[in-house]
Amino acid sequence: MVQVAVAGAGSFGRNHLRVLRELQQEGAGVALAAVVEPDAARGAEAAAKYGARVFASFEDLLVADLKLDAAIVAVPTVQHCAVAGALLDAGLDVLVEKPLAANLAEADDLIARAERSSRILQPGHLERFNPPVLAVEPRLKRPMFFEAHRLSVFTPRSLDVDVVLDLMIHDLDIVLAFTQSPVSEVRAVGLPVVSPRVDIASVRVEFESGCVANFTASRVSTERVRKLRFFEPRQYVSIDYARQDLLVIRMDGSVPPEIAAAAAAGKLDAEALKKLMAGGAGPAPGLSFARPEVTPGEPLRLEIESFLDAVQTRREPRVTARQGRAALALALEIQAAMAAHAHRAGLGDFFNPVA
Repeated sequence: MVQVAVAGAGSFGRNHLRVLRELQQEGAGVALAAVVEPDAARGAEAAAKYGARVFASFEDLLVADLKLDAAIVAVPTVQHCAVAGALLDAGLDVLVEKPLAANLAEADDLIARAERSSRILQPGHLERFNPPVLAVEPRLKRPMFFEAHRLSVFTPRSLDVDVVLDLMIHDLDIVLAFTQSPVSEVRAVGLPVVSPRVDIASVRVEFESGCVANFTASRVSTERVRKLRFFEPRQYVSIDYARQDLLVIRMDGSVPPEIAAAAAAGKLDAEALKKLMAGGAGPAPGLSFARPEVTPGEPLRLEIESFLDAVQTRREPRVTARQGRAALALALEIQAAMAAHAHRAGLGDFFNPVA
């Protein structure tokens, strides 16, 4: 029985608490042993709903000697290093919500602590556990062009970080995992809209492999969109994270040369594909549409189950701490590129991100 504590019972910490309790009730070999929450009202709510002991600080938790095995950290990003570091030093395996830390020095510190004590340290990049991502990853050939869109309506949560660390980092992590190539160039523009930090951003990343990725993220949209599209040689893949939908379009030798050229240049977007449909009668010659089987599942539950498996088997987690660091490093490089663009564009008065 893996004894788990959750640090943070806020908007996302509640989801971790819910999943852990569901797993416990299903006899999955895990027990929700404690909750750390400094807010008295949230702590009382967690105690009443989940029946777990509640502590006002992680220091109080550690001196209680509950024989814990693992912890999930869902506190504000600026507290990740202090909280997760103390838990690692206490001998616990730790799942830390994304981003892994507030900066690379803190990320390196957490990694060093985990390696020094032979502890599991897993960053909470839950989209890596989204069923269409799990389904397509074994089928990857050579992705050469990505289009990622992640739009959300405004909410007051996660305003301690900008939209890059809040939303875009999910897609950065996935593209880095899919490309397996170092970054060669970053271009980015971003602006604050309703918060002191950047709320909308557009980014272009080039990789040493020749792959190019365009990212759009907004937390001030009128709609919710979570999609990733990418092109491989003679193949187009579309992922809808929200619908857990996977579409694969393949092209054979009979595809018209102009269409093949557009695909190779990464210009065959959804609208262009629609034009390939012959009057609604079906795909144009040379195209085949397929929907590979996707096993439905809640990404957060799959992430926690994977973490618990790593705790029990001592295997490396599916998402490693070094991968979390790589996503953070790219996010910070994007932030620097946005700041440089704002300076060139004379947006100093408007673009004033909070340190």
